[in-house]
Amino acid sequence: MLSKKAQYAFHALTYLVEKEGEGPVQISNIAQEKGISLKFLEIILLELKRGGILGSKKGKGGGYYLIKSPKEVPLSKVIRLIDGPIALLPCVSLNFYEPCEHCTEDGCGLNGVMAEVRDATLLILERKTLADIAKG
Repeated sequence: MLSKKAQYAFHALTYLVEKEGEGPVQISNIAQEKGISLKFLEIILLELKRGGILGSKKGKGGGYYLIKSPKEVPLSKVIRLIDGPIALLPCVSLNFYEPCEHCTEDGCGLNGVMAEVRDATLLILERKTLADIAKG
């Protein structure tokens, strides 16, 4: 399941997509409009900024803004930045690989099935973008 943090990230990002072209959006406006705790939203937006999705401007007229077109931001990138691996097992993760403690990958039937699940999920999440989930 998507964490609450990832859900809030998507709510904030879709709000920024809707406000695209209007200049930077103040974090307090996003928090109020989307019903997200200001402190929690600050953490989320900083992670998205570090991940290369958002930019920010300080001072009067400042706030957050998308640095790429919504069509260029795959949902998979946001999920990985906020929640980490998309794969359900660490041994099938493409970006966060870790061997499992109690089995070998070649002798585990679950490994093969979870790799298929990962591939099917990624096929969708890499093809769909912020533009696909925004209302505008």
